[in-house]
Order: sequence, then structure tokens, then C-alpha cells
Amino acid sequence: MIVMRDLRKDFTVRVKAGRLRRHKRTVSAVGGITLGIERGEMVGYIGPNGAGKSTTLKMLTGVLTPSSGEVSVCGLAPVPQRTRLALRIGVVFGQRSQLWWDLPLRESFALLRHVYRVPAAEHEARLRRCRALLDLDEFLDTPVRQLSLGQRMRGELTAALLHGPEVLFLDEPTIGLDVVSKQAVRSFLAELGAGGDVTLVLTTHDLADIERLCRRLVVIDHGRVVHDGTIEALHARYGSRRSLVADLVDPLPEGFALPGAAITATEADRHRVTFALEGATAGAAVAGLVAAVGVRDLSLLEPDIEDVVARLYATPDPSDAP
Repeated sequence: MIVMRDLRKDFTVRVKAGRLRRHKRTVSAVGGITLGIERGEMVGYIGPNGAGKSTTLKMLTGVLTPSSGEVSVCGLAPVPQRTRLALRIGVVFGQRSQLWWDLPLRESFALLRHVYRVPAAEHEARLRRCRALLDLDEFLDTPVRQLSLGQRMRGELTAALLHGPEVLFLDEPTIGLDVVSKQAVRSFLAELGAGGDVTLVLTTHDLADIERLCRRLVVIDHGRVVHDGTIEALHARYGSRRSLVADLVDPLPEGFALPGAAITATEADRHRVTFALEGATAGAAVAGLVAAVGVRDLSLLEPDIEDVVARLYATPDPSDAP
């Protein structure tokens, strides 16, 4: 559905060179991305600020013309075939709206049906599904300007799907939402992706969205892909470890060692010890601990993806070396 081959985007900026003079400098926002996304995939596309995420999306949707390389979406070239492509993709930007501010939500949906020339029966069937999954009925007749952020975002998702797109681009779809609204949006996207009919590309700084929705994670930094694979592969690559937290009946005996695990934290006043599981399985670690000391409670903590990605971002860019 999406193909990028050595895709680049450069911008020319003017930089001060003294009091009166300025000289031109070329800045590479996207530095040669090669990537393919299959039909029905749910892909998390993340990176630090300035990494090139939004620039990539703008090239994929035909807003920006690439400086070099090749790109196709749904078999179409985004810029020269932008009008045809618009009928086959949906876009949701967390900070922008495609709804009419002063119209009730229902009328915005009706206008979009005419914009995309969707047959009435298809439009009604898709709207019915979105109404059920996103609980739209209570505010369908409310003007968009009076909706809460969570309600408006549910309306934006519906608006992006009413013409039956093959690819849905989501840029920060849960930004600023409360916990309940985030859960509603995530559940809807999970069900949408499970059907396999829509390809989803999700960019976000909320890594919980990625963990719950996307099996494939693409990380870019300095305009280039630095990881393309599963979240599990990312954990393995950067040495992520699960942790075992134990509340003990008595303090841990001096010199105690648990094979395959290392103590990373202790709280003496609560007799709480945290072990990083390095070589041992969780079952073996629990069995060894229970056999050696009195245990009041145990919990197993999965590695935090935010810590892993932060370490990845902190890795120096080889091209910056002198």
C-alpha cells in the first residue's frame, strides 16, 4: 500500500552571517527513507521532535513534494495524483480539523458525503458503525465548536472514515485527551485494524498508543530509519529487562544472590527488593526467591517502552561524527 525508496526532503534556510549578510544552508528533514507497508498493517511511526515524522506524512499525502527518491500510496504518486489519492486515504491531525466549526456534527458528516461523492447507502452504513463504536449519538446535533476535545476527536475519526479510505494516517490522534476518551479512541482503532481492511500509520509521542495498537514499530531519527520491527525486537536490541518486585517478610539476608537476576533497588523500611531479570525466567526467579526467603507479595513489571525509546534517541548519530 505504501512504498518509499530513498525518499528525501531538503529545505533551504537563510542563516545570519554577520550583521547584514545571510547565507543559504540546506537542511535535510528526511534523509533517505526506504520503507514498505503492506495492506492491513498497523504501523507506529515515531521519532523525537524534528526527526522528520510530519514531513514524511506530508509527502505521503501529497502536501509536500519530495526532493528526491520515489514514493507511492495505493499505487499512486501523491503529488501529481493528489486528487485521486484524496479519495482513497483518510487523515486525522490532532491539531487540525476537517469539520465545519459552526455546524452540528451530523451536518458536517452530510457535507463530507457530498465532497467525496459517497453513495447514501454506503455513507449511512459507515456512519452507523462509527456511531455505535464511538458513542456519537449524544452529541451528533451539537455544533462542533461546543464539543469537548474528546468528542471532537471522535468526530474527526468518523469524518476521515466515511468515504471508505484504504489508508488512514493518524498524527497525534489522542493528544490532550482524558483517560476515558483515549480509551475510546484506542478501542475503536484496535477494532478497525483487526478487520484488516484499512492500513493505519500512526505517529504519536504517547507510546501507550503504539504498544496497544501496533505490532510493527518504525523509529526515525535525524531523518533516517533507526529501527523497523516489533516492539519486542526493540526491547531485545536495547537490552530491556523485566523486573521482579518482592515484598519480603524479613530483610533480605546479607550476600543473598538470585541466579539470573540482579538487585536494582531496595527499600529497607518496607523490606521491598527489585530484581532485574537478566538470564532467569520469571518462574525460575520466583521459585528461587520463595525457596530462600519469606515473601509477602510479588509483582512482575514489563519493560517500559518509553525508557527504551529514550535510550535509542540518545544514541549518537553516526553521520555526526567528525
